[in-house]
Amino acid sequence: MGCQQLDASPGGVFIAERGGVGGLRVNERIRAREVRLIDDAGAQLGVMSLFDAMKKARDAGLDVVEISPNAVPPVCKLVDYGKFLYEQSKKAHEAKRHQKSSHIKEVKFRPSTAEHDYQVRKNQIVRFLGEGYKVKAMIFHRGREMAHQDVGRSKMERLLKEIGDHAQVEFGPRMEANILLALLAPKKGAAATPPSRAPQAAEGAA
Repeated sequence: MGCQQLDASPGGVFIAERGGVGGLRVNERIRAREVRLIDDAGAQLGVMSLFDAMKKARDAGLDVVEISPNAVPPVCKLVDYGKFLYEQSKKAHEAKRHQKSSHIKEVKFRPSTAEHDYQVRKNQIVRFLGEGYKVKAMIFHRGREMAHQDVGRSKMERLLKEIGDHAQVEFGPRMEANILLALLAPKKGAAATPPSRAPQAAEGAA
């Protein structure tokens, strides 16, 4: 993204033209000749020409960002545009993480799940947690397996121990009908790096 730099002033270098984020107009991209200006502390500076607003921004080493384009005249604010972009990106990231945390992935096991398939599903859980999702780990018991629930519980306890660096247990493990389940959430401070690659199984395969 190109930008034209005016001469540096005591307040710093003023960036005369930059593309905006999310449809916001910045500096010379603002179309209005007159704007209502707010400084970086939130104080009203009044209505003035865009030229004068940009001069104030240049003197402060800041940028003019149009925050209310439909107002008459449009409302603009003096901001550090680089910092503004960072904060917008951070807010979007937090919103995305919150959206993911409200969506629960399910990964299913059986007491008889083979070692290779167990490792694939365990890695899948770690990957989901690293991406910010909650995960419901489920061990399904069928027929005679209900008479040997200790096998499924042992597998669940092994799973929770092996993913302990990535997960915090929100509830469980507990039996609901024929399913032993535990709800897992991403562990704060855990690395988002997925485990070593392994062949991928279909999500939720039993």
